[in-house]
Amino acid sequence: MNPRDLLLGSFRAALAAADPLQIVPPHLPKPPRGRTVVVGAGKAGGAMAAAVEAHWPAGAPLEGVVITRYGHGLPTKRIRVVEAGHPVPDESGEAAAREILALARSLGPDDLLLALVSGGGSSLLSLPVPSVSMADLKDLTKQLLASGAPIQDMNTVRKHLSVIQGGRLALATRAPVLALVISDVTGDDPTHIASGPCTPDPTTYRDTLDILERFGVKPAASISNHLARGLRGEEPETPKTGDPAFARVENRVIATAHQSLMAAAAFVKANGVAPAVLGDSVTGESREVAKVYAALARQVRRHAEPFEPPVALISGGETTVTMRGKGRGGRCSEFLLSLAVDLDGLANVHALAADTDGIDGSEDNAGALLAPDSLARAAALGLVAKKRLDDNDGYGFFSALGDLVVTGPTRTNVNDFRIVLVQ
Repeated sequence: MNPRDLLLGSFRAALAAADPLQIVPPHLPKPPRGRTVVVGAGKAGGAMAAAVEAHWPAGAPLEGVVITRYGHGLPTKRIRVVEAGHPVPDESGEAAAREILALARSLGPDDLLLALVSGGGSSLLSLPVPSVSMADLKDLTKQLLASGAPIQDMNTVRKHLSVIQGGRLALATRAPVLALVISDVTGDDPTHIASGPCTPDPTTYRDTLDILERFGVKPAASISNHLARGLRGEEPETPKTGDPAFARVENRVIATAHQSLMAAAAFVKANGVAPAVLGDSVTGESREVAKVYAALARQVRRHAEPFEPPVALISGGETTVTMRGKGRGGRCSEFLLSLAVDLDGLANVHALAADTDGIDGSEDNAGALLAPDSLARAAALGLVAKKRLDDNDGYGFFSALGDLVVTGPTRTNVNDFRIVLVQ
């Protein structure tokens, strides 16, 4: 198998391991005596809702509302799928989140709240506190996205501006709650996935203010005033571990980055290449992480250490990009462009980096491919890789080469996928 097909095949194997249509049905509970209301948010929301419908008993009550990103919906009959804004929230998500909260409040002890939670839910399930407008929340989100703040820190801020996240959805209902969770965060802690609508929240208003200061984010007056009131104890904190409401709540993580990485590893091994899984929790600036992978690839290529070639270096996690230029691209294309610059055309090293949701940043590609001749082909087109990297223009660089990986919406999300093949 040629390098390009091997890389693309490994990515497809990773996606298949996180396909909601396959992984949701084994975790569905028996219908309760009363109503079953399905709610949720995330990029996998449409596929998760479709999986529930396909396997729920025809005669058992089923209703609900699930929010997913624009273009990620699927046709359903009993559960309404609403499309909304991501990564910046919008009024469509706000209205649907308000409806979800009302449904949760309508349930009693004989009913069931089935929550479908996946990556992307933090912006999709946006219902700000009454004193904060959606316009102010949008502005704050844009600043956080450009700041390079890790997703866990971004979610700490969101939880303290929300009436539904940070455990408040579970707190709102009297029914038992089962949350089926597809993890897109390092560590797979449900409190960080979609800002943990059904989990206790360990963070505080003090943490929120520290994060905004650390990353130089300047919130609107309405947000500053709300957080100041929270710090003084004039606004309720998010519910914590030990709150009796969580005694009737189960958060069950049903898909993780690790599972997808192992599926990719099995694929490359079956095709004669030794896999080396370097972890599912890689974080840091994309361009800096790439330098570490370049150093490792050179060590393997020149000294057969710490792995003998051929080997596939496979990893997941979520890196960040601090925007300094005006180019287009996301974490994965930035990683690959930095890797290209550092490898400088090193022979027999190929790579793929792609987001498992099918969207790298806010573009139409999942990621891109890198080959040993990428820099030479770019130079022939008049492209200077270092300048493109300085402008955060990974998309423009790989688009010009015809090396974007375009899948369309995958309707799942277990974070970024990277594979570096050293032959």
